[in-house]
Amino acid sequence: MSLLTLSFTLAFVALALILSLWQRLGLERDIAVATIRVTVQLLIVGYILKAVFTLADPVFILLMIAVMLAVAAHNAAKRGKGLPGPGWRVLAALALTEVVTQGFLLALRIVPPTPQYVIPISGMIIGNAMVASGLFLNRLRAEAETRRDEILLLLSLGATPKQAVLPLLKSAVRASMIPTIDSTKTTGLVQLPGMMTGQIIAGADPVQAVRYQLLILFAILASAALTSIALGFLTYSGLFNAHQQLVLESGRETNR
Repeated sequence: MSLLTLSFTLAFVALALILSLWQRLGLERDIAVATIRVTVQLLIVGYILKAVFTLADPVFILLMIAVMLAVAAHNAAKRGKGLPGPGWRVLAALALTEVVTQGFLLALRIVPPTPQYVIPISGMIIGNAMVASGLFLNRLRAEAETRRDEILLLLSLGATPKQAVLPLLKSAVRASMIPTIDSTKTTGLVQLPGMMTGQIIAGADPVQAVRYQLLILFAILASAALTSIALGFLTYSGLFNAHQQLVLESGRETNR
């Protein structure tokens, strides 16, 4: 695709701007900023990936994955505002998910250890895990605030912190996994995923493209479950102080 051909697709952005102006949505600036940002970001990433693919150095592969993890953790942690120290907990959960899923694929030689495979697959796994983390933290915070009295009652009756928040953790894990599960259910009927579509457009055998897409879908499904559950184990203890009292933000005790 030439730059001239690509420039024609800006008509879609213009359509979004016109519709926003017509309905007075006030989204014109956000649409313009998003368009500029995604263009600059993808162009930069494209040139970086071209260099990394050419060098094929494990150090640069690990560096790219580390950057992905850091950015994803920072973005997902915003959903945990009010929860104690969400940043490092999200980073640990994402790193664990990446090591387990990518390590499994490489150990069994399902994918070759080359940057052309490792980096894109890692991006899809980490990206989905980031979304699951954000949903988990958002739901956990809401549940902890609305069900605070229930938690305090259970604590007063002798329940451990883990026992008191276990229903909240289960609810948050389920909420974080529902989008991934629903998307998996409808794949092939409602949507054709990006990786499969890209391979087909590039001329790959559709059946082979489906096999690779199934690999990604199964890995993404596992990553959502692993990330949410790991984040639950890492987060619940931070809701309580050393005296097993509930704290929700800034170390403020809510059960004095």
